[in-house]
Amino acid sequence: MSSAVDYEVVIIGTGFAGIGMAVKLQQAGIHSFKLIERADEVGGTWRDNTYPGCECDIQSHLYSLSFEPKADWSKKYSTWNEIRDYIIAVADKHKLRKKIQFNTALSGADFDKDTGTWGVKLSDGSQLKTRILITAVGPLSNPAIPDIVGKESFQGPIFHSAKWDHDIDLKNKKIAVIGTGASAIQFVPRIAKEAEKLMLFQRSAPWVLPKPDRKIFGIEKILYKYLPGWRLAHRASLYWINEFTLRGFLKEKSIIRSVSEWAATKHIHHYIKDKTLRKKLTPDFRFGCKRALLSNEYYPALARDNVAVIDTGVERITETGIIDKSGKAHDVDVIIWGTGFKVDEPLLGVDIIGLDDKNLNSVWKENGFETYYGITVSGFPNAFIFAGPNTGIGHTSLVVMLEAQFSYVMDAIKKIRQKNIKYIDVKEDIQDQFCQRMQDKMVGTAWTSGCNSWYLSDSGKNFTIWPDYTFNYIRQTKNISLEDYQVIK
Repeated sequence: MSSAVDYEVVIIGTGFAGIGMAVKLQQAGIHSFKLIERADEVGGTWRDNTYPGCECDIQSHLYSLSFEPKADWSKKYSTWNEIRDYIIAVADKHKLRKKIQFNTALSGADFDKDTGTWGVKLSDGSQLKTRILITAVGPLSNPAIPDIVGKESFQGPIFHSAKWDHDIDLKNKKIAVIGTGASAIQFVPRIAKEAEKLMLFQRSAPWVLPKPDRKIFGIEKILYKYLPGWRLAHRASLYWINEFTLRGFLKEKSIIRSVSEWAATKHIHHYIKDKTLRKKLTPDFRFGCKRALLSNEYYPALARDNVAVIDTGVERITETGIIDKSGKAHDVDVIIWGTGFKVDEPLLGVDIIGLDDKNLNSVWKENGFETYYGITVSGFPNAFIFAGPNTGIGHTSLVVMLEAQFSYVMDAIKKIRQKNIKYIDVKEDIQDQFCQRMQDKMVGTAWTSGCNSWYLSDSGKNFTIWPDYTFNYIRQTKNISLEDYQVIK
């Protein structure tokens, strides 16, 4: 590659994707790279989300890098701080801190087709020139806060679960929680124990299954450490069991979905005896249409005398509380947003300018987040995305998908270097065909069975989920086919 660049590769973000890719680059003997991180530590979403009860809903031995195994996970499903510490440990093991520019955000990027390089603008006013630009910011990095009238007027503490304010004492407070997503079902049980009153404002009830969690015994940790084959077999069993469950989502009607719905309904009935509350907590859509959640604590918390589930919706927020859509006023001391993330605004207005002055924000707004395998976008050469559109999964570990993307991007970088290529740009018709295949595969699946979820755009297009088995994604992205790309030498 040309010596006229500051770095061959610039990576934005230092979560699983950014750190994992950096390790792969070093293992391939590529050391000219830089990681840009807006925070003061690595870890991504597992650094940012520190709310009470925060933990993963994918098994620990699968929710980790296969090439950086950890034998001593403490639980079947790890807590946020254990996952964060794992990512930090991987970064430190490979001495990546010297490659990271902390407390710096991406401000913009422009592609120069004459030199085949990206000019990367940073929040400190500096600019880097690179041949390869990789965004590894993740889909769950930017909190979503609903546009509710009056939210600025509230006089008490108000914060999002991803920006938890640990300085606020919640003991004996009247707390309003808005939202019932994956984060809320984890922190609600923890704060309900100390609240005077907790009001949960629910737009729609989620399906919740029991969580088969437990501590991992010492003998198991010894086996995982000293018998790598045992650990690998355990990871493989987790992978294939999870993969089998996907069968229930690929069809709108299936035995797996019916059994899961039955189990989730039994879970509600076991803990919720009040028929009115039970009706509120029973979803009005089929299992799998939205992401199914795991918790052994959620329903017992909602059955407490000091907890109320309000499903009439929020009309507005006042200085002292919330008025629901039935007109009833609720006085509260603290408001907590449990409203998830802006998956449909991954760039948050940052301008990425490709060929012919194309702006990625505008392109995605017009075409509904179209990409090629969620990794490349036509008109934006030598730019790669991790955990991009249509690579999300609801049944297994996202790390599985990320490792497939590492393989694809590493093969692209290797071929660009070996063949003295200036840049590659995925052909528009190839991208169009791929996106059409994705939408065709969505027809008749659980994800398009009628509910309104964060999987879907306003137009009803599913731009988030990979509608197939992950082993097919792994196979299809093992190597890059330059025939799918415009290749400029």
